[in-house]
Amino acid sequence: MLQPTAPSRSTASRPLSELTDEELVTAHLEGRDGAFQALYDRYRDRLVHFITRKTGDGDRAQDLVQEAFIRVTRHLHRFDTSKKFSTWVYTIASNLSKNELRNRSRSPLVLFQKLTNNWDDDHRPLQFEDFSFRPDDLYHKRHLRRLVEETVAELPEHHQLVFRLREIEGKSYEEIAELTGVNLGTVKSRLHRARNSFAQRIEPLIN
Repeated sequence: MLQPTAPSRSTASRPLSELTDEELVTAHLEGRDGAFQALYDRYRDRLVHFITRKTGDGDRAQDLVQEAFIRVTRHLHRFDTSKKFSTWVYTIASNLSKNELRNRSRSPLVLFQKLTNNWDDDHRPLQFEDFSFRPDDLYHKRHLRRLVEETVAELPEHHQLVFRLREIEGKSYEEIAELTGVNLGTVKSRLHRARNSFAQRIEPLIN
């Protein structure tokens, strides 16, 4: 197995904070401790903000930033340091955001989220007059709402809880962890299973 070479004098003698992105890449590949962490710290918050703007989900953005840097790690040895690292990592983040939105659009969960966003509208005057809003549209909406409620009720109790807290009440992963008394990893795992189970159960009913 090839061993990392000693860092070159040009990067080894300077603080990590003074290195450019491309120099941090070189320093990491040459085996300098902390170089990759410095690169990650430099971009983490910016990428979370970037992905949140694109997807509208701050919690999911944090997951996607982790995925972005996993991809960076896998392919960093092929990165051309004559190019800008920022362009590369933002391209990765943008592609992950597009995939996230595409996957959402294919999921019955999107229907659920659209419905729950407007459930209270039945009890309030519409914000904008729409004379084309027919009685059968209202019936269809209420029918779908009932399907969603019945489907959620079929989930295991611990999945129901995290699903309702996240998808109906809009709470963050951290808030759900505090309310349920389980760790963040368990919350994410349960929510992932609950979403998949919900989608599988409701899809045959709405197609």
